[in-house]
Amino acid sequence: MTSLKLLLRFAIVGGLALLLLIPLLLIRGTINERERYRDEAVERVAQSYAGEQTLVGPVRVLPWTQTREVEVAVEGSAQRKTELRTEQGYDLQMPARLDVQGKLETDERRIGLFKVPVYRWHAQLSAEFAESRYNAVPGRVYGRPYLALGLSDVRGLVGTPNLRVDGKSVTLQPGAGVMQDTSKGLHAPLSVLADASQGVLAEGGKVQLEFVLGGTRSLSVAPIGDDTRVALNSPWQHPLFGGSFLPNERSIDGSGFKAEWAVSSLASAAQTQLVRAIRGEGGSVEALNVALVDPVDVYTQADRATKYGILFVLLTFVGFALFELIKQLKIHPLQYLLVGLALAIFFLLLVSLSEHIPFWQAYLVSAAACIGLQGFYLSGVLRSWKYALVFSTMLTLLYGVLYLLLASETNSLLMGSLLLFGILAVIMWITRKMDWYELSNRALGKPAAPPTLP
Repeated sequence: MTSLKLLLRFAIVGGLALLLLIPLLLIRGTINERERYRDEAVERVAQSYAGEQTLVGPVRVLPWTQTREVEVAVEGSAQRKTELRTEQGYDLQMPARLDVQGKLETDERRIGLFKVPVYRWHAQLSAEFAESRYNAVPGRVYGRPYLALGLSDVRGLVGTPNLRVDGKSVTLQPGAGVMQDTSKGLHAPLSVLADASQGVLAEGGKVQLEFVLGGTRSLSVAPIGDDTRVALNSPWQHPLFGGSFLPNERSIDGSGFKAEWAVSSLASAAQTQLVRAIRGEGGSVEALNVALVDPVDVYTQADRATKYGILFVLLTFVGFALFELIKQLKIHPLQYLLVGLALAIFFLLLVSLSEHIPFWQAYLVSAAACIGLQGFYLSGVLRSWKYALVFSTMLTLLYGVLYLLLASETNSLLMGSLLLFGILAVIMWITRKMDWYELSNRALGKPAAPPTLP
């Protein structure tokens, strides 16, 4: 019966620990809600400034119109007749060499409490096209060729782009021509063909473009050239390289980052994907990408921290149980619950303060406030400032280890596993010589010889 009563008490304490999952889950819900507000702030900046940008092109387009005879059935009879039908199409040519480079000047836009990274890309683009022969086809007439350039959000253009074709200035016009359904952008008409039936398209062999493009958070470039080279640099110190291709060379230091890509059409399906997208066959065009990320995402960090909340509660409750058994202290379940709530409120303080001050400062203030509150309360519960100081020291170590887990994302699983193993080893070492039957009697008020402790 004595053992059963002790087990019942442990069951009550375990039930309280599970009960504290409710406020922890509510706090995680609050963190997710604040994260959604942050995402809405990003969308508002994108709507009023410019969104994430993707550059596609330039490509050289030669439209054509073709008339041909087709036989059709006569309605209501078995006879057939001949009709003339007109079809429209185009020849699409990718650049043999595409060089894109420029500097990303970064800034931040504030929406309420949230900061959204934006940029202005001072870009220089050069493309080389091989001579393209257009062959005679019965009934086909070739139209005026043009260069097409795809941009995700043309509102980001600052000023007028400077386009030179074969050394001559050419005016860009709105609309991306055949790419209009897949990407907004611009186009530049070339000279009318000397022969609309057949010949060689030589104009536009060398294209140079300078422009300033604003955007939010990330920039992508589609490697549609046979040989594509991209070079980007920026004072932003925390880039995230993604997309289908990582940089061949990159450097990140206190002055920002530099990155270079070299992509061959042999290693990329971007050309084929672009043709399919223009034809309406769906799919996206693979691209290289660089994103301006927040070095400390407070909501991600706070959410990760709450995952360790139940561990804090369990370790504290285990410490209380050991004090009850060893020192014959009577700790009411309500006192367990209040201490557990104080542990849970730490995470709410953390996320609310981190919206106003740096994350490490918010963590320090929240931890100090909760440790101080619990130390003061435990001095009365445990009837000793000495015991309260022991528990406060233990909590300080726990908060310190948790911060190391959050700061070391790549090693968090290893460190967390070692922490749990170490705590379990300490508890087993302390209790290895305990007589649990005698401790049960003492906890229930029955006389028993004191246990031998290490």
